[in-house]
Amino acid sequence: MKIIVIGGTGFIGSNAASRYLNRGDEVVVIDNLSRPGGNRNLEWLRHQGRLEFLETDIRNADQINRIFKTHRDAGLVLHLAGQVAVTTSVLDPRSDFEANVIGTFNVLEAARLASISAPIIFSSTNKVYGAMEETGIVEGEDRYAYSELPNGISELQNLDFHSPYGCSKGAGDQYVRDYHRIYGLKTIVFRQSCIYGYRQFGVVDQGWVAWFIIAALLGRPITLHGDGKQVRDILFVDDLLDAIDAAVANIGRTSGQVYNVGGGPQNVISLRELLDYLGRKQDHAVPYTLAAWRTGDQRVYVSNISKAQEDFGWAPKISVKRGLDLLYDWVSSNRELFQ
Repeated sequence: MKIIVIGGTGFIGSNAASRYLNRGDEVVVIDNLSRPGGNRNLEWLRHQGRLEFLETDIRNADQINRIFKTHRDAGLVLHLAGQVAVTTSVLDPRSDFEANVIGTFNVLEAARLASISAPIIFSSTNKVYGAMEETGIVEGEDRYAYSELPNGISELQNLDFHSPYGCSKGAGDQYVRDYHRIYGLKTIVFRQSCIYGYRQFGVVDQGWVAWFIIAALLGRPITLHGDGKQVRDILFVDDLLDAIDAAVANIGRTSGQVYNVGGGPQNVISLRELLDYLGRKQDHAVPYTLAAWRTGDQRVYVSNISKAQEDFGWAPKISVKRGLDLLYDWVSSNRELFQ
């Protein structure tokens, strides 16, 4: 099968492309190589199978249209590209809007004009639900928790875009959903929680699980924004790719749907707890400093993943402890990639 991976040199994209290449698929990677580590991920992919790399930007509608017309026989499209950090969106909301709204619109229009019949997966975010300030939260010694939502946040949660990033990803999210309703594209929206894993070149404002591990191993400063008790359900990238495979295999049911995809209530961790884990791995406490809360930060976000379980039989297999060990060992064995 031919698979188009938009944003294919990024963290999730390169892992997806590698999986497809190694199972014998033809992979077309579209990327502008703007993310740290993108060139390294591309070189890693070049030796794995039938790869075509097209360096372009999703904001260039003419180029995206030409690519989709050339590859209208694709059997799957993953749209993973875009601006990914809340902090960057606050500093430069125009670029964030252009990448996440116009870029996503360009992808959808290109797919429509090329009569793409393949499933199209869109990587959305839990930030479309906003700060959820009305949600009851209790404070523990090292983490916050929901007071009345033991299974986490479902897809029925009201949308409340908060921050330019939340607005831009939310707009893209809704465009993707509506292009199924209006034009019949086989779109699926994944509202993802924190994804982590191999080849994640995490930075201070994005990819916090990887960033903390990288910083701890390389002796770089770590800053906790807020009090460090913020909780997320984290999902190892291999489990995310399994979810994509399962959703595509059940496209008759999943087409046009929106799914919260994360580690779920069984795979939660706070920032402080991650630092405690790293301290145990290194046999000494990991130093950090505290700073002000970031705009739109959620004290707790945990995905209710029951809809994904019901519709395509998916659930995470890799526990928090196992996933952190896998990523820690990978970073430790590949320190030269982070110099």
